[in-house]
Amino acid sequence: MNTITSKDGTSIAFERHGEGTPLILVDGATAHRALNPLGAQLGDLLGASHTVYTYDRRGRGDSGDTAPYSVEREIEDLAALIAEAGGTAHVCGFSSGAVLALDAAAAGLPITRLAAYEPPFVVDGTRPAVPEDYLDRLDASLAGGRRGEALELFFTIPGGIPVEFVAGMKADPMWAALEAVAPTLAYDGRVMAGTMSGRPLPRDRWSALSVPTLVIYGGASDPWMANGARAISGLLPTAGLRELPGQTHSVSGEVLAPALAAFLAD
Repeated sequence: MNTITSKDGTSIAFERHGEGTPLILVDGATAHRALNPLGAQLGDLLGASHTVYTYDRRGRGDSGDTAPYSVEREIEDLAALIAEAGGTAHVCGFSSGAVLALDAAAAGLPITRLAAYEPPFVVDGTRPAVPEDYLDRLDASLAGGRRGEALELFFTIPGGIPVEFVAGMKADPMWAALEAVAPTLAYDGRVMAGTMSGRPLPRDRWSALSVPTLVIYGGASDPWMANGARAISGLLPTAGLRELPGQTHSVSGEVLAPALAAFLAD
């Protein structure tokens, strides 16, 4: 494990895999290196041509955290990692991490190519929209120390998982590990703010983004995921769109790696 220091003094933990052109992976909500094997798997699969960086977003795993939170601080974390990688890097984000990566590219970070796997935008009525009070309810649960309640809100509202299924998840040993990072759900809530409303995406949020971008979605994911992917790719003049047949939001590294390799080699 290695660490870098972000602009506000927060320590960010990361690992390198392979050797070659830098590729930084940005996890979605709750995920970090100890919980998500995909990063290390992609490092093994792409390591012959890329130095793959996996890192713990602030507040997770071995990374520190500094209050107050803002999306800009997370963009600074990514900027520090790009500097560590040599000053420029490809970036691939997953779920809400894909949205953070889009924001970072729009902010002007030296990202050479950007891949976004299933940014979870709700742009129509194909699934229930996230209510406007979701973030307030999440903040209240976390302020009261009710981390399990915050996880339930996350999984059942933006996650769309049935309540009875979430009840079963609590018996899994993984639940305690998820509770440990539950405060960061509020961070991803702010990254996603306004983009799961069932309305079209804001045209101005990523208008400055000029990086070659590939938006990817799984062919076996729910239709709303594909609709969100099409919506963001349609907003970006430099974006392409690719479906990975048979894949869901939990994408296989063995399927994703060739798609990433082809895009990054263009």
